Amino acid sequence: MSPGVLNELRLMASARFDSQPLLCIVLAGDTRLTDKLRRDELLPLGSRIRSRLATEKASADDLQACLEHLLVSAGAPQLMTPPLRHTLCEHALGNYRVLTTLANELLSTAAQRELPELDEKLYFDVFAPSTSSSRRTPARQLNGAR
Repeated sequence: MSPGVLNELRLMASARFDSQPLLCIVLAGDTRLTDKLRRDELLPLGSRIRSRLATEKASADDLQACLEHLLVSAGAPQLMTPPLRHTLCEHALGNYRVLTTLANELLSTAAQRELPELDEKLYFDVFAPSTSSSRRTPARQLNGAR
């Protein structure tokens, strides 16, 4: 988000010089947002932030717990083999979004192939570099890794 837009948010959030707050804004981002808020033109906005929550990379155990919770909540706790769960958590780079994106790609491929269970063989089939055009190209390669 450009500094101009961030400053407009600050102006829109209050009336009468901050004496009447009109809305609450939640900003989320990585360390670039924190760095941006230290710039001279954004110091007025940065000084108005009441709470900051800096998160770190999730551990493999935290990712594993999340994945298990999602599978149970979906009513399919046995959908993925334990080795696949471990592999996904190790390759998610400590990021919940990456974990769920990888799992979604596997689930989509398994649904197309009508597979009853997701395992490491499917993981390597979907995510291994391939020269064969018959294999599906993961969406993350099409869209570019973010």
